Amino acid sequence: MAIVEIEKSGYLAHVRLNRPEKLNAVNPAMVDALEARLDDIESDDSIRVVLFSGEGRAFSAGFDINATEVRDGESKAIAIRRELERAFEIILRIWDCNKPTIAAVHGYCLGSSMELSAVCDLTVASNDCKFGAPEVTFGSGIVCLILPWIVGVKNANEILLLGRKDMSASRAKQIGLVNKVVNEDSLMAEARRFARELAMNDVQAVAATRSAIRQTLDGAGLRESLRRAFEADIRVETNPSAESTEFFRIMEADGLHAALDWRETILDKAN
Repeated sequence: MAIVEIEKSGYLAHVRLNRPEKLNAVNPAMVDALEARLDDIESDDSIRVVLFSGEGRAFSAGFDINATEVRDGESKAIAIRRELERAFEIILRIWDCNKPTIAAVHGYCLGSSMELSAVCDLTVASNDCKFGAPEVTFGSGIVCLILPWIVGVKNANEILLLGRKDMSASRAKQIGLVNKVVNEDSLMAEARRFARELAMNDVQAVAATRSAIRQTLDGAGLRESLRRAFEADIRVETNPSAESTEFFRIMEADGLHAALDWRETILDKAN
């Protein structure tokens, strides 16, 4: 089966992340497939709305940095930059999609997959969905720093600086990360209802309004700020600190809890 499936039905293109054994963690093959699906969708005049969802137990656990492959003649730092650039660009590609987009999220919506859902025009979440960005726990940065533009600085700080990984769907709605929370068995029906509402509107008017919204944000510096923040992420990912290096060594040897315990001992010794 395809790693990203697409089903076209009238005005709707339903794109499904299909790597359920890895909680739909986005690897390079999935980025390739998403790009191909978006090429197809954007050139199809019959499609008026795009719906993104994930198969299995989660929408997505985020981008799979462990899937980075070092090619012949390149350093690990160059390989990391190459894959993170592709991750960054696929999020912006969805932001720039010429059709209205909806994300239907359930289970887990973490890390850069949360950013992917955030750049969609509308997001519907099941009431069991957990949101978060635990990157700072692991000494990593943020691929696409869209959250401050969506939920505001204080709420973004809460998620990103505290490394949240279990924010509830109701809290996500409260801060404007999602539009509606429903029972899991109603998730797809509600997302399709949004899709039909979008499709019922004039295509040219919807397109012009979406473009105007994005131009407003770009005028305020969104795109330039995202690219500067991405460079900060690259510096973090390619120049690990002594603390993050030791954290990963312990985690690989003894597991995450052991690494977190080690970090706690550092704090205790500092008191």
